[in-house]
Amino acid sequence: MFMDDLDRALGDISSIRKQMASSTEFRGYGPATLAATGVFAVAAAEVQKLWVMDPVHHVSAYLSLWISTAVLSAALSGAQMYTRSRRIHSALSDEMIRMAVEQFLPSVGAGLLLTIVIVQYVPAASWMLPGMWQVIFSLGIFSSCRFLPRPMIAAGTWYLLTGLGCIAMAGSAALSPWAMGIPFGVGQFLVAAILLLSTSEGEDEV
Repeated sequence: MFMDDLDRALGDISSIRKQMASSTEFRGYGPATLAATGVFAVAAAEVQKLWVMDPVHHVSAYLSLWISTAVLSAALSGAQMYTRSRRIHSALSDEMIRMAVEQFLPSVGAGLLLTIVIVQYVPAASWMLPGMWQVIFSLGIFSSCRFLPRPMIAAGTWYLLTGLGCIAMAGSAALSPWAMGIPFGVGQFLVAAILLLSTSEGEDEV
């Protein structure tokens, strides 16, 4: 009987923590780190301009460059999100991190599967990937907006519009270095600026 009461109490505490996490603005993303990922995007565009000058006929090199950049950015953001959440959200950090990951994970999975399918079965349509990545990324941001600063919808809109514009370019132009470098460079700086301006405490700026 005691164990049943204890399990029920622990379950209630867990539910309360989840409800608190879902109604709390997530502050685990650091502006400086997200700005750095924008620099990574610009750097990757420069690398592509120098070393992958014909991405239409070297799709594997193009994908390797941009997927590596995405993995590096995700690793840096993830590590910083973990340490920052521990510092800012304290006891709710695990729930907050889990919530943030759950919001973005479907977009990441969809982007990965879409890339595999297009490259394996419709390689002629590989030029659509940059635009599709940006559209999918925008959906991840829109999904996360409920626990991020309200102006973050502007960043989601930016990625949606740049993605659609990239698809409208069609053909080899959609694989140019700046078709990825500008959207993600500007977009990540926009995200960082929104987070910085929405921060109420100076120590949260990193």
